[in-house]
Amino acid sequence: MASYKPVVVQACPKLGERITQDTLYWRGYKTPVQIKEFGAVNKIDFSPVPPHNYAVTASSRIHIYGRYSQEPIKTFSRFRDAAYCATYRDDGRLLAAGSEDGSICLFDVGGKAPLRQFEGHTKPVHLVGFLSDKYRIFSGGDDYSSKLWDIPSATEIISYSEHTDYVRCGCASKVNADVFITGSYDHTVKLFDARTKSSVMTIEHGHPVESVLLFPSGGLLVSAGGRYVKVWDVLKGGQLLVSLKNHHKTVTCLCLNSSGQRLLSGSLDRHVKIYSTTSYKVVHSFNYATSILSLALSPEDETIVVGMTNGVLNVKHRKPEEKNENSQKKRQPAYRTYVKGRSYMPKQEDFCVSKPVKRVLRKYDKLLRSFQSSKALDAVLEPPIMLHTPEVTVAVMQELHRRGTLRSALAGRDEKQVNLLLTFVARRVIEPRFTPVLVIVADMITDIYQPVVGQSAIVDKQFLKLQQAIGKEIDYQEELLEVLGMMDTLFATFTKKRDTCLEENKSNGVTETIETNRSN
Repeated sequence: MASYKPVVVQACPKLGERITQDTLYWRGYKTPVQIKEFGAVNKIDFSPVPPHNYAVTASSRIHIYGRYSQEPIKTFSRFRDAAYCATYRDDGRLLAAGSEDGSICLFDVGGKAPLRQFEGHTKPVHLVGFLSDKYRIFSGGDDYSSKLWDIPSATEIISYSEHTDYVRCGCASKVNADVFITGSYDHTVKLFDARTKSSVMTIEHGHPVESVLLFPSGGLLVSAGGRYVKVWDVLKGGQLLVSLKNHHKTVTCLCLNSSGQRLLSGSLDRHVKIYSTTSYKVVHSFNYATSILSLALSPEDETIVVGMTNGVLNVKHRKPEEKNENSQKKRQPAYRTYVKGRSYMPKQEDFCVSKPVKRVLRKYDKLLRSFQSSKALDAVLEPPIMLHTPEVTVAVMQELHRRGTLRSALAGRDEKQVNLLLTFVARRVIEPRFTPVLVIVADMITDIYQPVVGQSAIVDKQFLKLQQAIGKEIDYQEELLEVLGMMDTLFATFTKKRDTCLEENKSNGVTETIETNRSN
């Protein structure tokens, strides 16, 4: 009796992941550290001065963390209700934050009690920031107003009431000490100049604005809202440069790296996308456990901190580069060590001993060897095999068809098994490498289970999905045939023109030769 030959699984080449410099760089961040906060993390802000501590705003507290500390080194908890948007001043000495009761608190980083308290908003304040002159604060609240405050006197300088919905985000210009920007849920971004009594520019984003960001040069503005990240040219009156739609849910936060060459965006779809600011294409992506509310990158790009809706703070640090590049590595055996003796040819007087090779069979091969067709098909219809290695499932079906036992293996199945089988066929029948086999399988399933159609809503639904998948594929094929016909017509026209040109060139050459002979 001949030995059993295992099922031959068709090997298909897989597209390798494209490894770029960005991929290597962003993969250089170590395994994250998880820190649990008291509530959803609505703001993360790094101190601009060394050692670059960062402030985390969650619930009714502001925690200050060191770069590598997993416990807060300082806490500000003098809030009657929720705190929002704790932001450092450029010198890292002062910290300002809004609150649910409409007040704004100014803290000294070295103290505990607020240095100043600004009263004027009638509803929660979600936006607080410092102007670049360090002596004024701008704010925005749910009362639709934006205000400018003087720090030394703790008084209101000017109030703007141009938004028609909540003001939830903003930023200040680093180039001009009088310019700041606010974003609102009324779908607009407004640019204010403290020297004027009204906004100097209004940009329509098209969705409730969750975050705004101004490039260090002051010429480009980035707004995020809905699924869109949009880049605007401020110097051209707010002209739209590019609109990015790479997220599946609302984009909640934006961030730039230290050089301004990479833009980071966080979203409720649990992803952080990293864009190149020259091409605005995604160069890398991070995946997180839950929806993202806040994001910050340290001034030296050494640390990425992400705040999520479940109150978890995710901190990633860059791996330190190896300083001793010339350090002696453990010497590996030479290549000839591994191939030694493989090319040796036995001589006539040598006695050769052959070592039997033990062949390990898969579960479906063992079942096929014992002619258990139905169980072999069940073995390759398990979810891990169907999802990750569908070529194995199709190879077993092809082997059963070659043996003539495919129909008997498909018959006699219950509702759950038929549903699983139809799900696989409907999903994979449109793939060219599986189509020849799965069309036969689909035909047999339809023929076998046609009498029971209408008895199970689940099976009927899967049959409809199979019908829709095949119908769409037929429509695609018809469209492709039309395109091929158009292309054949074009190619035929080009060929005729080329042949005509060659004939004209040949006739011109003969005419020139005759005229030359006559002249001689």
